[in-house]
Amino acid sequence: MRTRAALLSAAAAAAAAVLAGSVTAAPAQAARPAGLGWQKCGTADYPRLECASLEVPLDHTRPSGRRITLALSRVPHTAPASQGPLLVNPGGPGGSGLALAGFVASALPKGVAARYDVIGFDPRGVGRSRPALDCAPGHFTPVRPDPVPATPALERAGLDRARSFAAACGRKYADLLPHLDTVSAAQDLDAVRSALGAPRISYFGYSYGTYLGAVYAKLFPRRVHRLVLDSVVDPTGVWYRDNLAQDHAFDDRHRALMAWIARYDTAYGLGRDPARIEARWYAMRAALAKKPAAGRVGAAELEDTFVPGAYFNGYWPYLAEAFAAYVHRGDTGPLVKLYRDLAAVDAAGDNGYSVYTAVQCRDAPWPRDWNRWRADGWGVYAKAPLMAWNNAWYNAPCAFWPTGPRRPVDTANGALPPALLFQATGDAATPYAGGVTVHRLLARSSLVVEEGGGNHGVTLSGNTCLDEYLAAYLDDGTVPRGAGSADAVCAASPDPKPLPDGPAPAPAPARGSALHGLLGVRP
Repeated sequence: MRTRAALLSAAAAAAAAVLAGSVTAAPAQAARPAGLGWQKCGTADYPRLECASLEVPLDHTRPSGRRITLALSRVPHTAPASQGPLLVNPGGPGGSGLALAGFVASALPKGVAARYDVIGFDPRGVGRSRPALDCAPGHFTPVRPDPVPATPALERAGLDRARSFAAACGRKYADLLPHLDTVSAAQDLDAVRSALGAPRISYFGYSYGTYLGAVYAKLFPRRVHRLVLDSVVDPTGVWYRDNLAQDHAFDDRHRALMAWIARYDTAYGLGRDPARIEARWYAMRAALAKKPAAGRVGAAELEDTFVPGAYFNGYWPYLAEAFAAYVHRGDTGPLVKLYRDLAAVDAAGDNGYSVYTAVQCRDAPWPRDWNRWRADGWGVYAKAPLMAWNNAWYNAPCAFWPTGPRRPVDTANGALPPALLFQATGDAATPYAGGVTVHRLLARSSLVVEEGGGNHGVTLSGNTCLDEYLAAYLDDGTVPRGAGSADAVCAASPDPKPLPDGPAPAPAPARGSALHGLLGVRP
């Protein structure tokens, strides 16, 4: 949802720049859409990429009504025998998946990738799909009010921003908002399947993409060939309860960063006691709330800058360096640079946030009484202060959303072939319990756990054990079977080391940084 991290993800950034209740399925269209007009759109990193577009109904219950356009990408299969299309999604909601097709096709073992047409897509409203939403350009322009509403004035400022954003979306997109939701996006996937001429599709989703995949599987269980869900959303908590659970997990992950910094006191000089290091971090936050760095990084922007560290520990050495520079020398330069690289919201980020709110606010009911938000916000803050209010304001437009909610989807499913789930025990964005819940809801699914891992998005990021399970499943449907909540357990990839002295930093593992440059933040 934010600017991609060019600092650690040059390959992903280059690709992105070029590509720059009960629910029933909608009636099938009378005729299959005409074949897709694929054209070359390769990049230096993904030279075999091809692009196309597909018109789909805005309202799938009215297939002859207004149509919108989805942007698609693919890396075609090269083996004589194909397993059909593998649709990939990076999460969000609001994340663009065009470059992800190139990444997945290049990261999978060659023999596995060769047997699939790997299909990326921008979901409705996103990126190159048309129309693309931008409710309130510049909504995240710094410096925003301190997220912690310690005074009535700060609370009013937050509420004014949330109401204003919701109202702007309603004014600009009143005709679209009733059709921006996960069920409609899942029906779009089946339109893509039909346009591809495939009787079934395989699907590989990260983060929010796991929920999209589970909803598709609920609507069209007989049209699923393989289903891979990595970093799994808890579908029983969409979306208000899931965000409260996320707040606690974010706090735990931030404390893991503080403990990592304590282990490397010789590099950072911030002490060996994680609790004291955390106190110094909050002192930095308080100082920036009063005097934002370079007039750009206040308390809200500092939190935004450290959020990516909860998603991917490859950012930790950079965050620690910027933290130490501020504490020891009052040097805000590294912090401002990290904000620009990791957190500053550009036009693509405005688009992503607009779709994020539209989908989440429409998918399920949210409290409409601000007193509920206030009570829950302060209750979480007492135990997990890092993101309690930042996350609340991020989602607060849903308290005032102009379009009523759908009923949540019951994703329990006994009609699927075996699905494969991956989950890290310390994932902050989609906490571990979500993977366990979906494992229970999807009959015959298997859950592979990265024990002790904390990154969000764990396959194809450098953990050989996890990737072997993924490759075996995509190759021939093999899934592990074990006792208990997990069917297989892999050790976590090691945490990073501090950057070496000198001008040339040691890069994070290439695949890990490339993947996390393509995955958005927030679920």
